[in-house]
Amino acid sequence: MARKSSIDRLSNDIKTHIERRIAEGRMTLDELIRDLTERYPDDAAEGELPSRSALGRYGKKLTERLAAVKASTEAARLISEEYGDQGDTHSAGILDLIKSEVFESLMAVQDATDPDVSAAERLILLTTAGKNFAALVNSNVRLNKHRDAIAAEAKKELIDAQKQKFSELGKTGVSEETRDAIRQVLGIE
Repeated sequence: MARKSSIDRLSNDIKTHIERRIAEGRMTLDELIRDLTERYPDDAAEGELPSRSALGRYGKKLTERLAAVKASTEAARLISEEYGDQGDTHSAGILDLIKSEVFESLMAVQDATDPDVSAAERLILLTTAGKNFAALVNSNVRLNKHRDAIAAEAKKELIDAQKQKFSELGKTGVSEETRDAIRQVLGIE
């Protein structure tokens, strides 16, 4: 893993300001540097503000992350439009997207061979990612239980409706033999 960027070492206030400006996309790097210098003159005087190249690298990463979030959100929207909220299918789709990303991140951390990262630091990263993945799996289990409960309720409602219709069938003059055959096919007692 690479060392912490100069932007990640900044105060939260400055970092948030940079992220907001980059996300807005209305400033060039030079305009952002001028904005930072005017807004944080003490940090500029001490040479604590990031360089143009650091802002460029950070901006590129942030833009890629924002694009990934936007793509995931769009995918979730499309899943929701396609399947509606029957059994919370779009939530399952979103969880699948997240689980895939977390798994790939786990693999990247496991494959990290940066000599500046100690085994203890890698263990902490893997443990944190593992706990987050476990929470996702737990959410998926709860979602599946919820979906099963909805399916069971729908099945019960269908059987109740069939029983109601079947009871009305006797009033139409259908023979007892026919009613017995229907009862067997539908599994109605």
